[in-house]
Amino acid sequence: MVRRARGGVWVSDADRFTRLYREHRAELERFVRRRLPPPQVEDVVAEAFLVAWRRLDAAPAELRPWLFGIARNLMLTAARTHGRWHALHVRLAAEPEPADLELAADVASRTDLVRAWGKLNAGEREVLTLVAWDGLTAREAAAVLGCEPGTFRVRLLRARRHLLRILDRLPQVDAWPERPLAEEGARR
Repeated sequence: MVRRARGGVWVSDADRFTRLYREHRAELERFVRRRLPPPQVEDVVAEAFLVAWRRLDAAPAELRPWLFGIARNLMLTAARTHGRWHALHVRLAAEPEPADLELAADVASRTDLVRAWGKLNAGEREVLTLVAWDGLTAREAAAVLGCEPGTFRVRLLRARRHLLRILDRLPQVDAWPERPLAEEGARR
């Protein structure tokens, strides 16, 4: 087993990998789960850790964005070669049931967001997702995408502006229809 000095302490590769796995597995799984159908998540996470093990000698100091970058590259490769990667999408979080009026307004606003989200390109959805859902800093997200932090910040700014423009242009969804749907269908 190869040992190397880290901060004055000798640590084996197995110990480094075990710590990497324990500290980042759950986050990496959530990162992948937001981007792939459930049957593919475990495969990508396992393969990402396999790649991390093989490249442990080249691991940077900041492991989280490095792991996310490995997983992202695996997903992109799968999309190119097997067509298994689907476009990023919004997963609506489960919330406790509010009163009916609040629920209707919430559904209407989420419907607008889902419609607007679908009008963004994959790159815009990805930069927004890295920050909003994955909680990465601009520097970490830039490392995931393999670009400079300044470049990422520009992409994020443009994506946010585009999303807001789309939301402003969308016709508003009423929380409640004026007539029950059964009545509308009967009149046709």
